[in-house]
Amino acid sequence: MNRTDRLHAVSEELRRAGRRGRTAQRLAEWLEVSPRTIKRDVAALQQAGVPIWASAGPGGGYVLDATGSLPPVNLTPAQAVAVAVALAGAPDAPFAVDARAGLEKILDVLGPGARADAERLGARVWVRSTEHRRPPAATVVEEAVLRRRVVSIRYRNGAGVTSRRRVEPVFLARMADHWYLAAWCRERQGPRWFRWDRIEDADLTSEPAPDRDPSVFGTPPQDAHTVRGPAVP
Repeated sequence: MNRTDRLHAVSEELRRAGRRGRTAQRLAEWLEVSPRTIKRDVAALQQAGVPIWASAGPGGGYVLDATGSLPPVNLTPAQAVAVAVALAGAPDAPFAVDARAGLEKILDVLGPGARADAERLGARVWVRSTEHRRPPAATVVEEAVLRRRVVSIRYRNGAGVTSRRRVEPVFLARMADHWYLAAWCRERQGPRWFRWDRIEDADLTSEPAPDRDPSVFGTPPQDAHTVRGPAVP
């Protein structure tokens, strides 16, 4: 999640919390950043004129004035639950933090009756917990893909051997039970598939990643498709 999106997510989470507010620690855990980052974000929002104030005392945190509002959205309860089901079934997916923030926004702008219907319907859909978890470096890798920047990663291969690579991210793909980062490896001078949960650490660089042809990674399976497109013919 980039800083602009994070600032928006912080302000919307505070709006949802109402007078109860949110502590910097809770916001940091939700957005997978440090409390110091949250404090800087809140300061930036305050400087931009967002009416946020700090509540004192035990459990105190940040509170957003109730003057904030959101535009209406036309989503059915079933559509809202469908989004929630998709997120619950893929907690390790790329941009999962952004997706959770988006789902909260969807629920917030439903009318009271529609939200109640969505909550009732959601209580009738169960999803078992998955053993897959987001890797520690997920946020940085997502930023590299979003901004098309070269990223330095520490990667552990199937034999448990770790190495440091500078890679040019091209796309993310779900294959069987795992997510992968398809990237051009500077050290190997060729295309490589890096399993998402084996990326142990990542550092974003300021160097733009060249526009690589995805075909160098091979032909997609017949049933593969982008998240916004039909199956590949």
